[in-house]
Amino acid sequence: MNSIQNPARGSETCGTEDFTVGDKDAVVIVDHGSRRQESNLMLNDFVDMFRARTGYKIVEPAHMELAEPTIKDAFGKCVQQGASRVIVSPYFLSPGRHWKQDIPALAAEASKELSNIPYIITAPLGLHELMVDIMNDRIKYCLQHVAGDVDECNVLELESAASTPDGDYLGGWEATVLFMSI
Repeated sequence: MNSIQNPARGSETCGTEDFTVGDKDAVVIVDHGSRRQESNLMLNDFVDMFRARTGYKIVEPAHMELAEPTIKDAFGKCVQQGASRVIVSPYFLSPGRHWKQDIPALAAEASKELSNIPYIITAPLGLHELMVDIMNDRIKYCLQHVAGDVDECNVLELESAASTPDGDYLGGWEATVLFMSI
């Protein structure tokens, strides 16, 4: 019997079938995008790590908005490399409007402009068990910094500031957050 859990809530299994990315499949990892170039470059680093660890041949970064490459740009690069299908994987924690509406609309537009290349969109990272391990690792690392065992730990300190130290406006509830390194 096949058992499938909601991938936004944890691990998924699909019985005994082997679902893998083929040689002609491309993976587009898409984040929100930022006005800060440093934030956008982190996606490139993640894509490089993903490609190296998984062995997938065609993996491209994309930003949903505010930066390039766009989803359309990434689809185009995938097709140029010989992709016959694009798997869009959102680098988002939770499902929301961007995952349900914006990314599907942008992917559909890109597909249409590229001879209707087939595509699928995966769930965001969600409540996966490994996310607990990642968060715990970050907490332990910052505690090691406080103890003087490691050199650097980025933390957030509540302040009444409406921008980051680089002058980027944060807006909304984020306006009370000041980014600091201790």
